[in-house]
Amino acid sequence: MKEFELINRYFKGRGITRRDVDLGIGDDCALVSVPENCQLAVTTDTLVSGVHFFADIPPRALGHRVLAVNLSDLAAMGAEPTWVSLALTLPDVDLPWLEAFTDGLHEIAEYYNVQIIGGDTTQGPLTITVCAKGIIPKGKALTRGGAKVGDWIFVTGPLGDAALAIEARKRGIALTPENKKALEQRFFYPTPRVAAGQVLRGMATAAIDISDGLVADIGHVLRQSRVNAVIHADKVPVSQALKDTLPEAERWPYVLAYGDDYELLFTVPDAQKSALQAKLKQYGVDAACIGQILPGEGKLEVLLRGQKLALPAKGYEHFTA
Repeated sequence: MKEFELINRYFKGRGITRRDVDLGIGDDCALVSVPENCQLAVTTDTLVSGVHFFADIPPRALGHRVLAVNLSDLAAMGAEPTWVSLALTLPDVDLPWLEAFTDGLHEIAEYYNVQIIGGDTTQGPLTITVCAKGIIPKGKALTRGGAKVGDWIFVTGPLGDAALAIEARKRGIALTPENKKALEQRFFYPTPRVAAGQVLRGMATAAIDISDGLVADIGHVLRQSRVNAVIHADKVPVSQALKDTLPEAERWPYVLAYGDDYELLFTVPDAQKSALQAKLKQYGVDAACIGQILPGEGKLEVLLRGQKLALPAKGYEHFTA
C-alpha cells in the first residue's frame, strides 16, 4: 500500500464530520471556520517509539493515547476540542497494526467530537506528531499565570498509576492481575479531562495538565504566577492499585514526580471552592484539595502530615542526562 492509498483507506472519509470544517483531508490545507468571539487554541505533541511509549504497545491503545495527551493540553486551557491533524512516520505498512491504531484514534476522536482534518505520512522510525485545535470564548482561557495568594490547589484524580505501570514493567514489580489491568488501563488509555476544563473557565485562576509530574508541573504555575505553594502529600489522591502495591514510603516518587497521569491541577479562590467542587461532581470528577498558594516567588514545599518531605527528582525532561 502506497502513501495516498493509506490515507484514503484509513483517514479520508472516516470519523465524524463537523459543520465548521469547510475543507478537510485531500487538499494542500484544511479550511475551518472559527466561531465569532472565540479564540483558537493550538497544541502540538510528538511521540517517539522507545521514548514516549513501549515499542510493543497495543496499536489501538497507541491510537487513543496520541490524541488523548493533546486533548489534555486543550482541557488545561478550558478549550473545546474541535480539529486535529496527524503526522505519522512508519517503518513500513503493517495493515493489521494500522487498522488497530486508526480504530483507537477514531474512537477517541468521535467521543470528543473532533474531526481529523489533515496531516502527513512518511517512512522512517515510528514517530507520531499530533496538532490539536480547540476553541475558547475570547478572554476565558485558563493559563498557568493566574494563581493568587490564598487560592486552593486541586487535582482532578489519582496520581502515580501510569508511573507504576511503567516501572512494574521495567523493574519487574509484582502486580496482581487485577491491579496490572487497572494500571495499564490508566497508562494506555488516559482520560483527558475535557469537560472539567470547560467547567473551570471563569472559576479557576490557573490550570495545567500533569504530564511531567506534579512537582514539575506545579512549578510552572508557581513561576508564571510568581507565588509559592504548600502541598500536603497525604492529601494527593492515589488509586487502590497503587496502595496495594507500594508501601507509603515508596510511593512519593511515583505520585509526585513521574507524570503521564494527564489529570488537571488547578487553583481556585476560597469563594469558589465549594461551588466548583460540586459542579465538577456533576461530571463525575471528585477533585481533591491538596494545598494552597502562598506569598513568594516560585518555591514549593511538600508536607507529609505536617512534616517536611524531601522533594523527589523532577519529572522527565528531554536533552537531560
